[in-house]
Amino acid sequence: MARLFGFSIEDNEKTPPGVVSPIPPTNNDGSEAFASSGFFGSYNLDIEGLYRNETDLIRRYRTMALYPECDSAIEDIVNEAIVTDTNDTPVAIELSNLNASDNIKKIVREEFRYILELLDFDKKAHEIFRNWYIDGRLYYNKVIDQKNPHEGIQELRYIDAAKCRYVRKLKREGKDSIQSARDDFATSNQLSYNFPEVEEFFMYTPDMGTARAGYGGNPQKAIKMTRDSVTYCTSGLVDRNKGLTLSWMHKAIKPLNQLMMIEDSLVIYRLSRAPERRIFYIDVGNLPKIKAEQYLRDVMMRYRNKMVYDANTGEMRDDKKFMSMMEDFWLPRREGGRGTEITTLPGGQNLGEITDINYFQRKLYRSLNVPETRIEGEGGFSLGRSSEILRDEIKFSKFVGRMRKRFSAMFNDMLKTQLLLKNVVTPEDWEYMADHIQYDFLYDNHFAELKDAELTTERLNLAQLAEPYVGKYYSADYVRRQILRQTDEEIIEQDALIEKEIENGVIPDPNSMMDPMTGAPMAPNPSLPPPAPQQAANAIQAPSSPKDPEAPSMEPKKSRPPGGEI
Repeated sequence: MARLFGFSIEDNEKTPPGVVSPIPPTNNDGSEAFASSGFFGSYNLDIEGLYRNETDLIRRYRTMALYPECDSAIEDIVNEAIVTDTNDTPVAIELSNLNASDNIKKIVREEFRYILELLDFDKKAHEIFRNWYIDGRLYYNKVIDQKNPHEGIQELRYIDAAKCRYVRKLKREGKDSIQSARDDFATSNQLSYNFPEVEEFFMYTPDMGTARAGYGGNPQKAIKMTRDSVTYCTSGLVDRNKGLTLSWMHKAIKPLNQLMMIEDSLVIYRLSRAPERRIFYIDVGNLPKIKAEQYLRDVMMRYRNKMVYDANTGEMRDDKKFMSMMEDFWLPRREGGRGTEITTLPGGQNLGEITDINYFQRKLYRSLNVPETRIEGEGGFSLGRSSEILRDEIKFSKFVGRMRKRFSAMFNDMLKTQLLLKNVVTPEDWEYMADHIQYDFLYDNHFAELKDAELTTERLNLAQLAEPYVGKYYSADYVRRQILRQTDEEIIEQDALIEKEIENGVIPDPNSMMDPMTGAPMAPNPSLPPPAPQQAANAIQAPSSPKDPEAPSMEPKKSRPPGGEI
């Protein structure tokens, strides 16, 4: 199949010609690998079977998302990951770690804002992230002007995840069939079984998942799209046994099915056991069987008054034509018995027990990595110490952070395409820049904020307690590294900022001499020479024993540094 749609901006992702390995490229992204074969470059791939399996998974994920408990858990995750604000955008690009000129940073920020406008991310951020979380994958077609590609991306079109598949085509030098490769591998010449060339593309099937095409789609109508023309972002979960990309909801399939079955069985049990029914024993004497049954029916119809509620009209009416399993029991009794008798059959007991329901609800939330305390939603939010924060909330915050990191790969791919098309950077430059570009999401997890605030407070308190011992037992570097937990980069950055602020007069110089009366820094006296090192050491040396401050000193007076006392 020829290349029909899309564009290519680089070919450096292919394996270098001299590199040989018997191991095919990994499919951690859920791609399907196959060897080239057939006539005119066609290929032998069971695309229909693969699509059917993956489409069934996606359809199941989407059905699960409609269940109330699953929907509530998904909303908790999406609301924590995507925070909408009236004034700020949900995500911003962070370039503080990027070693580039201010002009390049300005261009990168402008292009990123342009991509957010194409996605309409301010309005559709919640929907985009929710679709990615449920399906476990996200596809966007990057539409450009083929006649003028230097204008960059013109449109970003969403592709239904059930209709697209990421494929890697493995080529072999000299032979072009799968059977030849298998024969080579079977003849103990395993080292020649290599795939030095890899072609990556997407297969888009428009009728995939439709009833008209049998939900499997027609592989003959599949459209081949280039790798660079499609943005592909996955959840990072892959079934390594089947090679299928999974959603984060995959673990919840079994708990959700168990919860649904237990709820249905509970409803059936309560409907059948809840009413209190009566048993009528009717004395029929020595009547023959047929006449006894006729007499029993006559008595039953005479005293039976079935009042039913009509939900359509809101009226009560007498309906004697129907008899259900929850009706009263009418039993005949022969002569010699105790005559006509009416007894009561009690209803089911312990109908209010829902311990099993609560168990499977908690299990469902655990499978979705959502804290169990959020099931009821009755617990108040405490603004106390972080020690009161539940460990589950901290785990949930870290889980949301990992989700954001994975989701940010979509921005990276779109930004890469935009910058390369506009010749802002080269592919080599982007390989360096990609590692230093971060994406700052708006954060609304108060638990994490409380934890960080209290950790900072405790560190500052420890640093204040250790201040009298700096220079005696501890060094200033030890306090910054071990107590304040500052890294090398943070130390360099803070030192530079402090020096700059001292030069600008924002903060006073801590090394300057202070006026003992006002506490303000004193200007040095240029007429006096600076104190000698030995004199300065003697001036700040503490006395060996306590003395009366008013008593005359027998020691010779030592010179003090000019400008006041230290």
